[in-house]
Amino acid sequence: MTVLAERLPAGAHAEHHDEPTFIVKWLTSTDHKVIGLSYTITSVILFFLSGIMALALRVQLSSPGGVGMSPQTYNELFTMHGAIMLYLFAGPFAFGGLANYIVPLQVGAPDMAFPRLNAFSYWLYLSGSITMLLGFFTSTGAAAFGWVAYAPLSSSVYSPGPGADLFIMGLFLTGFSAVFTAVNLITTIFYLRAPGLTMFRMPIFTWNMLVTALLILIAFPVLTAAMLLLFADRHFGTHFFTVSGGGVPVLYQNLFWFFGHPEVYILALPYFGIITEILPVFSRKPVFGYKGLVFATMAIAALSTGVWAHHMFTTGVVLLPFFSLLSLLIAVPTGIKFFNWIGTMWRGQISYKTPMLFAIGFLLGFLMGGLTGVMLASPPIDFATHDTYFVVAHFHQVLLATAVFAGFGGIYFWYPKMFGRMLRDGLGKAHFWTLFVGFWLTYLPQYVLGLKGMPRRVFTYPSGLGWGALNMASTVGAFLIGASFLFLLVNLFVSWRNPIPAGDNPWDGHSLEWFTTSPPPHHNFVKLPPIRSERPTWDFNHPDAPVLPHGRHAKEQPALVGVGSPAGSSGGVGQTPSASADGGTTPGSDSGETGH
Repeated sequence: MTVLAERLPAGAHAEHHDEPTFIVKWLTSTDHKVIGLSYTITSVILFFLSGIMALALRVQLSSPGGVGMSPQTYNELFTMHGAIMLYLFAGPFAFGGLANYIVPLQVGAPDMAFPRLNAFSYWLYLSGSITMLLGFFTSTGAAAFGWVAYAPLSSSVYSPGPGADLFIMGLFLTGFSAVFTAVNLITTIFYLRAPGLTMFRMPIFTWNMLVTALLILIAFPVLTAAMLLLFADRHFGTHFFTVSGGGVPVLYQNLFWFFGHPEVYILALPYFGIITEILPVFSRKPVFGYKGLVFATMAIAALSTGVWAHHMFTTGVVLLPFFSLLSLLIAVPTGIKFFNWIGTMWRGQISYKTPMLFAIGFLLGFLMGGLTGVMLASPPIDFATHDTYFVVAHFHQVLLATAVFAGFGGIYFWYPKMFGRMLRDGLGKAHFWTLFVGFWLTYLPQYVLGLKGMPRRVFTYPSGLGWGALNMASTVGAFLIGASFLFLLVNLFVSWRNPIPAGDNPWDGHSLEWFTTSPPPHHNFVKLPPIRSERPTWDFNHPDAPVLPHGRHAKEQPALVGVGSPAGSSGGVGQTPSASADGGTTPGSDSGETGH
């Protein structure tokens, strides 16, 4: 066995031990793990802030006439709640936080391809988040035109003041952060994979992050262009979106939703990847239909760029049959994923630990949100429910099932790897069940409210319409959701004060991140196992397990490959035998892979 200590240059240990600590470390580090945790912590703080805004909105709507909140205050909270959840939490939490931490570990890399660009991306994200929130401290208040910023409502005539400009500038900064992170992840995945880790041996989580990164490069420049044109209309006398100057307001909707619908899957696909990591581990089985999941992810990404106008059915300017057909078609690869997830659990030895409960909660919640999405893809149904609380319930069930159930399932799953200690399973289950009950209690009444005609984006409503009891039930559910996260905070506190050591692989995980120590060392690995399938760590830990088809497991286990050992080509990871199709070995690393 070759270990890193025998291969590092002189002085490397001193450099490692002389690293900055505490606040200096968090401010100056280019380590992908520190940056990933920075993203995660920042986005979770913003999540809690946005959750408080949501509770304030639900209190206002809990009874006819409201509780005295002004329309301006309601619109500011409504706008910033949606903007934080969509732009500052759901995407950065998974794509900035978990991807930054986990992807280099899963591909056997020592860091991201461009560490300084990675750090710069985080500071852009933090700066953009602060910029957007600063609107609350201006004389005219924060942006109040909704998180979609539709023109002409977002023009300087109807939304004067600096709060709207800070909103636009915040989107500029966070958009560039996402693009830089996407470039970094794509480069890391293509060029820093360990020898033997072919594309079709990569974990599904890494695959989903790769596809998400490609979608970001397609979608975010369009949003940036829309914000640039909107800013020009507000300050430079242009008329891109104003009818009085020859502009076309619906052009903004086309630009925004050309970003906005790929954005739905930019938010969802990373969480699909988290679920696909959790289910096989706690089902004690390989993932079912590995290649089917990969190709379904690609199909979702391709189709997502062609369905944006189903948000615009009622504008009268889109071809309804075309966009309806594509919107229905995108449900097919998503359905394939569902059958693969169910197939992974089928006849497995399921262990109902906290991460698995969150994964199952995701399946149920996302199924309901997805089915109502299929309903809304039909123009007649969309005409009847457009801009009602039916759409609000659909939208939130999709996003909470992904960003909250799957996202916090990922936290419970990878927390032992990040910190080397276990979270308490009992508190985790209390968190799940409180969240699960609150989730359904919040959104099922909203479907009924939508069918009863309650419009979205209203700050009050009259009595006598039969909406009061349903709104009160929804508000109680929202407070249950909020209360559920108190169990998480207590769990984190207890884990920190009374740690239970996790060990390197407490879940008997499958992919490479479970092979290194918990938490990982600075350069992630001191040794790598042979990689002959998408489950290299499981293969190494179970050498006597039956051989699986397609070379997915081999009984013999050669010596570990030391990170930093001599390589035949470019650098640090020594070449290791790679599996042939029949499970044998062939010398050398796979083509297209470089050493560290």
